[in-house]
Amino acid sequence: MRQIGRDGIFGAGRAGGAIRLRTLILSRWLAIGGQLAALTVAERWFGLRLELGLCYLAVGASIIVNLVSVFIYPENKHLSEREAQLMLQFDLAQLCFLIFASGGLTNPFALLILAPVTISASTLGLRSTLVLGASAIMMISVIGRFAYPILLADGTPLTVPPLFEFGYWLAIVTGLVFLGVYAHRVATETRAMSDALLATQMALAREQKLTDLGGVVAAAAHELGTPLATIKLVSAELMSELEDQPELLEDARLIRDQADRCRDILRGMGRAGKDDLHMQQAPLGTLLHEAAEPHLSRGKEVIFTLTPGPGAEEKQPVVLRRPEIVHGLRNLVQNAVDFAQARVWVDAEWTRTGVTVRIVDDGEGYPASVIGRIGDPFVRARRGDQDRRPEYEGMGLGLFIAKTLLERTGATLTFANAADPFLAPDERPERRGAVVQAIWPAKEILAPADLTAGPNRLIQD
Repeated sequence: MRQIGRDGIFGAGRAGGAIRLRTLILSRWLAIGGQLAALTVAERWFGLRLELGLCYLAVGASIIVNLVSVFIYPENKHLSEREAQLMLQFDLAQLCFLIFASGGLTNPFALLILAPVTISASTLGLRSTLVLGASAIMMISVIGRFAYPILLADGTPLTVPPLFEFGYWLAIVTGLVFLGVYAHRVATETRAMSDALLATQMALAREQKLTDLGGVVAAAAHELGTPLATIKLVSAELMSELEDQPELLEDARLIRDQADRCRDILRGMGRAGKDDLHMQQAPLGTLLHEAAEPHLSRGKEVIFTLTPGPGAEEKQPVVLRRPEIVHGLRNLVQNAVDFAQARVWVDAEWTRTGVTVRIVDDGEGYPASVIGRIGDPFVRARRGDQDRRPEYEGMGLGLFIAKTLLERTGATLTFANAADPFLAPDERPERRGAVVQAIWPAKEILAPADLTAGPNRLIQD
């Protein structure tokens, strides 16, 4: 698998630039409206006496920050990690000050302290979330001890039993920790999956372009053959008529030679292109060799075995040459060669109902702790990688791409170890490493009998 940085190929672990300032501004306006409505209802409907001066000071500060943000920054402003953290830190401080001035933990709206931390956990990095979470716990603890009480209409302070107040504080702290961890975990996995799917699409697009390029080359070689033959024929006739004019004769000979050279170049290109064009279908063995070809000269022996299953014909089947299959099998062979000691076996078996391809190596195999997660992006899937290549930092993206592409073609993949890892080295069989098996139903992989590549078609604008 290709080396990938700790944050993934597209920075799955970095969230900088992920939040638009406009989003936070709109959220803050909604919070301001809710705060003003709550203060108005508490005072006029329920007759509660609050420290309205401090309360409106907190709301006013939020309004000023919003207005400054609207007039200074453009609407499409994307916040950096640091900027987003500061904005959420302000929202947290403003909300805590408002709760401090309106009853502390006797105010049920203290639960809203969860909001800034949850937003941070969903969109920002771990460090920013930890800072906000620690700040929230510290502020809510201070508010629990020191806060302006809510006075009822007759001037009596609104009080709750100490046990209830402690329980409310504990519930908020527990919610901060649980929601923060949960939201951060889910957001990280979502970003990782999104990046990995994008990498899969890019790999498939590249393979598809290579396939299409082969068809274009074949068509060009076919269509240019006739005009080049005409040029050669005319140049030969000119040579016969210009025998008494040496200078012109040499020019005609040069034209003929260059036409021959173009013919030879296009013949080679045409062979390569037709190979790709006609491999819309290909024998199973040819497909496997094509998938493994880039890794056959990497110092490891790759052994191919093709075996008919019970009741199947001896002749190997002709299968669809789809870019997903080629690229997916290539990634699996690459992974096996990367971790093999000396040999990799590529076994294929076909029956009337399907085709099975099995790739086995003689390496250390998969750690038992990650076999169930193989195929997820950014999972270190093999043991012994540091011993094999110190700078290697595989994250499972290659296997994820292979699994995704092959499952798209109808295959079912399984990952296992060929031998018990607890056996002594001299007790383990030759095929003792990782095993990847892909099984296709016949209708998904076998080429239809009436599928033919046909002649190269004329390319028209």
